[in-house]
Amino acid sequence: MNLIFAKTVTILTVFTSAHLAAGNPEGYNIKITAKGLKEGSTCLLANYYGDKQYIKDSAKVNAKGEVVFKGTEKYPQGIYLFVPPDKKYFDFVMDDGQNFSLETDTADYIKNMKVKGSVENKFFYDYQTFMAGKQKEIEPLRELYKKTTKTNKDSTKLLQDKMSVIDKQVQDYKINFIKDNPKTFVAKLFKAMEDPEIPEAPLFANGKKDTTFAYRYYKAHFFDNIDFSDDRLLRTPIFHTKIKQFMEKMTAQTPDSINVSADYLAEKAKANQEVFKYIVYWLTYNYESSNIMGMDAVFVHLVEKYYMTKQAFWVDSTQLYKISNRAFTLKPLLLGKKAPSVNMIDSLGKSVSLYDVKSKYTIVIFWDHGCGHCKKEVPKLSELYKTKLKAKGVEVFAIETEDKPDEWKKFIRENKLNWINVHEPDQYKRAVTKKIYDIYSTPVIYLLDENKIIKAKRIDSDQLGNFIDMLDKEKEREKEKK
Repeated sequence: MNLIFAKTVTILTVFTSAHLAAGNPEGYNIKITAKGLKEGSTCLLANYYGDKQYIKDSAKVNAKGEVVFKGTEKYPQGIYLFVPPDKKYFDFVMDDGQNFSLETDTADYIKNMKVKGSVENKFFYDYQTFMAGKQKEIEPLRELYKKTTKTNKDSTKLLQDKMSVIDKQVQDYKINFIKDNPKTFVAKLFKAMEDPEIPEAPLFANGKKDTTFAYRYYKAHFFDNIDFSDDRLLRTPIFHTKIKQFMEKMTAQTPDSINVSADYLAEKAKANQEVFKYIVYWLTYNYESSNIMGMDAVFVHLVEKYYMTKQAFWVDSTQLYKISNRAFTLKPLLLGKKAPSVNMIDSLGKSVSLYDVKSKYTIVIFWDHGCGHCKKEVPKLSELYKTKLKAKGVEVFAIETEDKPDEWKKFIRENKLNWINVHEPDQYKRAVTKKIYDIYSTPVIYLLDENKIIKAKRIDSDQLGNFIDMLDKEKEREKEKK
């Protein structure tokens, strides 16, 4: 049973907002009276936007216990929040008129709510009151079900039937409401909350059911009830949840699959500029900042397809340059790409090329002998190299990122770093190498195969052993297939 709007005691995390309301001379005038609010206390008006909430206005409680939010420009429509000092907030609909009053009691906002001047809010709170009643009915059944599910099958079946009846009543309420009030925003919210109904799976020619049909149908029809042309849905708790579920739960977590799903969403979002902006921006930020190795490939894809083609109308030339440059830096370093060639000077003053290293795997580590984290990580890697990796045909190409050769060589001797130790004395060349390999902190580890293809990057030494074992097993499986 969906209780997405029945939230009366959740603590709000608020954010300042740069989202501006569209100009409208009629403005907004919203009066909220809540018995129990202290005179002089400050209350906030906020709205949902994606997965966050943004402060839009503030007002003090007057002597009559009223909080009046008033302004000359209307707000974008959607679900907004009234946030008293104790953060026990309630939601309401910011409708088209934006001239209404809500009267309630802090003891129970929903139960005591009275609406004047807003049909949308009347519908909204009728639903929440109905849901609160159904929640009260179903909760004891759920508790009893937990206790009897392992001991009494007959009682369990009876309880399931009773809960199913309540669930159907909720479903019927929404269906009838949508039928009777199809043009309301609340009807659109009800539709958006619904998952697609999956029909019976078809049979193959041999009479067996298609076991993958349910998943494929569900994914293909997941957004049937979402109107991408209506940006009001951005300002609800529903829209972002759906997007996140689609991308993270219903899409295989590989860059290629994610790229397909991202493009699918962006195409649907073109029905509304604000929705398109949100979808592309969120996807770009989400995969640029992802801690999952390899997801930068999604970021590069999005930048090339939507930013470099000037579809991202919200970025200026400076922002476009920065984001394009970031994608340009990352593209040659994606998993599966051949690592950029580098030539360095070893501790004996001889020139050494990364591509001259002949080994099953090559670990390239960028480190600085004066870096505190490096002083812990490098000796750990050295121990792993001596005890396990060297025998497996692994070589280490350790690049010192600073130019203090005496201190660097001393660290090598003291920690017995018996691998390929190199550095670059020339300051300009050193900076270029850092840029090419996207080195902005140390240590950074890249793992290359025998052809110098990047198999892993920005990985801890603790993970290297298991990761190399996994790669070896994959190679064995590929040989067996052949």
